[in-house]
Amino acid sequence: MRNDERGVSPVIGVVLMVAITVILAAIVASFVFGMAGTMKRTYNLAASAEKICGAGGCNISIVYHGGPDHQYLNGTRVSVIKKDGTTSSLSCLGNLNNINSAPDVGASCISAYSPGDVPYTVVVGAVFRDGTEQVILRTSIS
Repeated sequence: MRNDERGVSPVIGVVLMVAITVILAAIVASFVFGMAGTMKRTYNLAASAEKICGAGGCNISIVYHGGPDHQYLNGTRVSVIKKDGTTSSLSCLGNLNNINSAPDVGASCISAYSPGDVPYTVVVGAVFRDGTEQVILRTSIS
């Protein structure tokens, strides 16, 4: 080995390490920035559902609570699904089950409850002004 060839191996090693780092950074950046463009906004709204029993029997009560993104809401869709897959009828106040009109905060729906049909699945979907839809409540009532 001659004296003028000593530094070649470390220099090649450093060049390869820098090249690998740059390539990995480019791959990671393409994934991160590519996926960020396809993500949709998630809105923050709330609704609740519960079984309420009184002297006349039991009902399922669904209430819309609003949230910080209420101003972006275009309307809602409410479904109460029995264990056999059929949909229960609803009596709604305050535009809670209307996809073309935003509900008032505190708007509600009532559905009849029968122990033979449990569990019920309550789903409240929201339609927003930008055309996106999002489920804001999905729960089971027994």
